[in-house]
Amino acid sequence: VAVLGGGSFGTAMSHVLGRKGVNVTLVVRQETVAASINENGTNTAHHPGGGASRSPHFLPQVRATTDAAAAFADAHFIFHAVPVQFTRDALAKVSHLIPPGVPVISLSKGIETSSLMLMAEVLEDCLGSERPLAFLSGPAFASEIAEGLVTAADRELANDLMELLASTNFRALYSPDVVGVEVGGAVKNVIAIAAGMCEGLGLGTNAMAALVTRGCTEMRKLVVVCGGEPSTVFGLSGVGDTFGTCFGPLSRNRQVGMRLGPGETLKKIFAPSSEVYGGVPPSRSIPKLVGKYPILFGVAAILDGKITPREGLERLMEMP
Repeated sequence: VAVLGGGSFGTAMSHVLGRKGVNVTLVVRQETVAASINENGTNTAHHPGGGASRSPHFLPQVRATTDAAAAFADAHFIFHAVPVQFTRDALAKVSHLIPPGVPVISLSKGIETSSLMLMAEVLEDCLGSERPLAFLSGPAFASEIAEGLVTAADRELANDLMELLASTNFRALYSPDVVGVEVGGAVKNVIAIAAGMCEGLGLGTNAMAALVTRGCTEMRKLVVVCGGEPSTVFGLSGVGDTFGTCFGPLSRNRQVGMRLGPGETLKKIFAPSSEVYGGVPPSRSIPKLVGKYPILFGVAAILDGKITPREGLERLMEMP
């Protein structure tokens, strides 16, 4: 197995597969990161769960490289863990190296800001319509991956992936609804930013619960508009992922909202971090994709500086 992208989720998935005894090659950009993984068993930039302090062999069976051609040459599966906003550029450099017929499994969620494409559309655009594709979504923080939802047009491919991923600490289920899973994975990050702002402003648990509930309603409507199945929203990739992202202390998007609420700027929040906050780009792109939804549009207005977090949340709470 090859994993493209040495961020927190790519590292975590390599760890999950490595613990099963699968030989994994993690493709990273920096030689220093590759050396750290190969020599010390830790990713110096992203090491969920405390890195070496948790285990002397944090990445068993995993080798890292900056050579994508070598990593892809013998791979039976390639996991794509590059954030959606950087996917097109990343694949432009390596897509020609992927052997014909090898499935690509996306671990990334979101909507490409420039094109308003879902991740499935971006990958098909970059890799061609003949490439077998699958997507993993659901409530799975990088540092405590436990459960996920596999979606693919090819049920046989999905079954192979579920067997590959199954372990004592990870369970994968199947959904045929690629659109519903993809939309849920993008929208839940926007809702999490709003929930974090609610918490940051001290508006209370009741207000936060009401906001998240309304957000899931907007998610369901958006899934239908985009051609997905509304029932998908009530599964792991919808409300399951939303609850984890809105209420989990490890949620980066929730943390962004908690800091935005009291008045911090995005520039200040992002400045010291190399992490990717998946909710910010879709917060701005989703309103361009569909008609008016109060929470989705409200978060976009706050991020664009048109209204303050308090004004935005008060308007939402006052709506019938």
